[in-house]
Amino acid sequence: MAMENISVQGARSHNLKDVDVTIPRNNLIVFTGLSGSGKSSLAFDTIYAEGQRRYVESLSSYARQFLGQMDKPDVDAIEGLSPAISIDQKTTSQNPRSTVGTVTEIYDYLRLLFARVGAPYCPNHDIPITSQSVQQMIDQLLAYPDRTRMQILAPIVTERKGTHVNILEDLKKKGFVRVRVDGNIMDLSEDILLEKNKKHTIEVVIDRVIIKEGVEARLSGSLETGLEQSGGRLLIDVIDGEEVLFNQHHACPYCGFSIGELEPRLFSFNNPSGACPSCDGIGSKLEADEELAVPDPSLTLREHALFPWRPTSSNYYPQLLAAACDHFGIDMDVPFEQLSKKDRDLLLHGNRKERIHFRHENEFGVVKERKIYFEGVLKNVSRRYHSTSSDYIREQMEHYMLRKACPTCHGHRLKDEALAVLLNGKHIGEVTDMAINDVHAYMDSLDLSPKEMHIARLIIQEIQNRLGFLSNVGIAYLTLSRTAGTLSGGEAQRIRLATQIGSALMGVLYILDEPSIGLHQRDNLRLIRTLENMRDLGNTVIVVEHDEDTMLAADHIVDIGPGAGVEGGYISAQGTPQDIIDQDESLTGQYLSGQKFIPLPRSRRVPNERKLMIKGADANNLKNVDIDIPLGVFNVVTGVSGSGKSTLINDILRKSLSQKLHRAREKPAKHREIKGISELDYVVNIDQSPIGRTPRSNPATYTGVFDYIREVFAMTNEAKVRGYKKGRFSFNVKGGRCEMCRGDGIIKIEMHFLPDVYVECEECGGKRYNRETLDIRYKGKDIAEVLEMTVDEALVFFENIPRIHRKIQTLKDVGLGYIKLGQQATTLSGGEAQRVKLASQLHRRTSGRSLYILDEPTTGLHMDDIRRLLQVLQRLVDNGDTVIVIEHNLDVIKTVDHIIDLGPEGGDGGGEIMATGTPEDVAGDEQSHTARYLKPILERENERMKALEKDEIAVN
Repeated sequence: MAMENISVQGARSHNLKDVDVTIPRNNLIVFTGLSGSGKSSLAFDTIYAEGQRRYVESLSSYARQFLGQMDKPDVDAIEGLSPAISIDQKTTSQNPRSTVGTVTEIYDYLRLLFARVGAPYCPNHDIPITSQSVQQMIDQLLAYPDRTRMQILAPIVTERKGTHVNILEDLKKKGFVRVRVDGNIMDLSEDILLEKNKKHTIEVVIDRVIIKEGVEARLSGSLETGLEQSGGRLLIDVIDGEEVLFNQHHACPYCGFSIGELEPRLFSFNNPSGACPSCDGIGSKLEADEELAVPDPSLTLREHALFPWRPTSSNYYPQLLAAACDHFGIDMDVPFEQLSKKDRDLLLHGNRKERIHFRHENEFGVVKERKIYFEGVLKNVSRRYHSTSSDYIREQMEHYMLRKACPTCHGHRLKDEALAVLLNGKHIGEVTDMAINDVHAYMDSLDLSPKEMHIARLIIQEIQNRLGFLSNVGIAYLTLSRTAGTLSGGEAQRIRLATQIGSALMGVLYILDEPSIGLHQRDNLRLIRTLENMRDLGNTVIVVEHDEDTMLAADHIVDIGPGAGVEGGYISAQGTPQDIIDQDESLTGQYLSGQKFIPLPRSRRVPNERKLMIKGADANNLKNVDIDIPLGVFNVVTGVSGSGKSTLINDILRKSLSQKLHRAREKPAKHREIKGISELDYVVNIDQSPIGRTPRSNPATYTGVFDYIREVFAMTNEAKVRGYKKGRFSFNVKGGRCEMCRGDGIIKIEMHFLPDVYVECEECGGKRYNRETLDIRYKGKDIAEVLEMTVDEALVFFENIPRIHRKIQTLKDVGLGYIKLGQQATTLSGGEAQRVKLASQLHRRTSGRSLYILDEPTTGLHMDDIRRLLQVLQRLVDNGDTVIVIEHNLDVIKTVDHIIDLGPEGGDGGGEIMATGTPEDVAGDEQSHTARYLKPILERENERMKALEKDEIAVN
């Protein structure tokens, strides 16, 4: 039985109710259910945690201390487990050196390919670098001025570990007198002791010469001797000048540009041998930005147009600015944009060299007089950032700085030598800047000689296979140079999925968390085929998913419910997709069968003349597009993955609105202008990031209702008698909290070889407060008991306090009646966190001039959750506000008032407006990929609506 199934008995992690479930091995299994019903608790916190724990336990105690071991899940028994691999959405590396190419290891193969069959070119003369003869080397040295002194060095050892005793002894026997070791000249007659475990460079001194008439013969002999010793390489150290590398094999005959032996490390930006020296292989540098330092150039200097120098606790910089303007004759009452270019450059870059008299009075009234050179605000920001050791100052200066492409390597991260090696006319940086699909075509077009093809055949095959896997999971629009930290959760997950496919393992248990996130319907079937291929290799694939196509393609579905939170944690139904459809008690089955569905709106709102007009959007892959977004309606921006949706809405529109409306220090991506901003007062970005990263954050604190609850407790008679104020009932500050656990309710005990253990605080019993605070009761409940209430319970408890009731009601309205007021933010799913954010906005009294932006709000939501979410969003629009949603889910797209469809493809093939208008308008556009999937949905829903109307008429 254990060989054919995975058997879970008595699972109790989080809200699971002593669950027993049997899962068939070597199948594609979908775990589904409402958001917060316990899917992730069963898949990741129980099955994966136990599989990983058992594997780690098989290792030695020495090895275990280096691995992040997971807690033993709260489960009676699990049988039939295989080694488990989790592919979730929270493992994206934030290291700026990590790219799509390095994560997938495609870049490692590209480095090897360029090192073995790449052709070096001179960057100055654009000709292949050929071998240099001794005569050419002599001619180049004789071109130096007379009396130039230089020493001729032959590299013997380059960056190699060891003591190199035998090499040094051999050089001594050959009659050489001096060597340069790690940059220091040493005499071979001395004992040269090198550290064995450090890398060393040894160059033997062949000769020391002075350029003068008649030195040619001596040069010839010395060069030939050096080339013989080093295998064709020479280093000429010009005294008080440069060092010149000669190579008999690779050097430009005109300018002498030369490259050493081509090795893979030359093309690595994580290795000193290949990294750009200017940016250390990062590809970008943090520089002060004028638009961030001068957010509103219509202001005058007296009105603090130079934002970093506005008045603070210290008046140093405003006084310095006033003194500089007086010295240079700059009018402080003229708008910054109307100042002459000369004066603007002076204020920003400080390009004057004379000193100004500066009288400075600090906040204590102490006056100091000095003469100082004036430093422009941008130079000042940059200097303060790079020279300080204060994290606070660096953080403040970063508000006025942007990452910009390194001017030396132009963002390619590599040295000139690496970028001088071409393959089919492109260097490795240009190849990694291409989309995955284009790299695929580039590899197919390589024109190699029979010898080169023999060398590169296996390398090319491996690269092509990995590129194919990435295309199959729907991310062919990404570039290999894309930094891993900029990927969405869905993109990062699919990259890891493609990497696992490439490993072709068998007998593994894979657990994936919504791999369809961010994927257009067009690419969904390819993803499903990929999952089926992993299953067919002999693996068990468990997918936590809500996508209808994925569920219908599964071999086995486990529906968890029936509700969410405390109302969930049971197995509602399980079996084949048809079994689920046939079970009336399964909420998922009701949606799959069509018994329940998300209806079309009775009518769509007609846009009025109010609109936002984005002109000349030209960032990333957008093709200089102009687009109108109607206000006061429900908008959706859709299109295939990588078509430019996030760039248009998040990078251009949201950042521009935040900058103009809220003085946010964010620089929008490239565009010409946005008209219609005056129609808005407020922009709200609602994403699925956690509402807090510590257990101290919870729905009550995030929505602000906890402040009112604390006031209620402070107003009780007992609290007044004791003199307790509102702060007494906060678990974040001293006074009312339990000091043993500092208000956490739990205490972490670090274990050396085992996972950290969290135990309930013995002092407060997990209640977070001290006994004196818990003595204060309102309607028979202390503050800890109130935090333990669910939203539904709190609604009844606080029904007579309108401002508390109103805020809690918004949590109920977004479908979160089951969560506790004090539930730790770290235990909320992404969908729950997003709905808490929505709830915090719903209680605001709106003027109809707010814009809400949501990026893929259906992530982590069941079909029934989506229905409730749409009701909330429609309610926002009914109040007169505007909603813009970036989404692929057809249930959302079919219900909106206005669609903006981007495409036609992803990456360089996207960035154009394919269709706009109502869903019916877009469905009729034959060029739109979205239309192909939207049209049958609309036809089906219209038929359902007609059937419902007939039923209503018949009943009446």
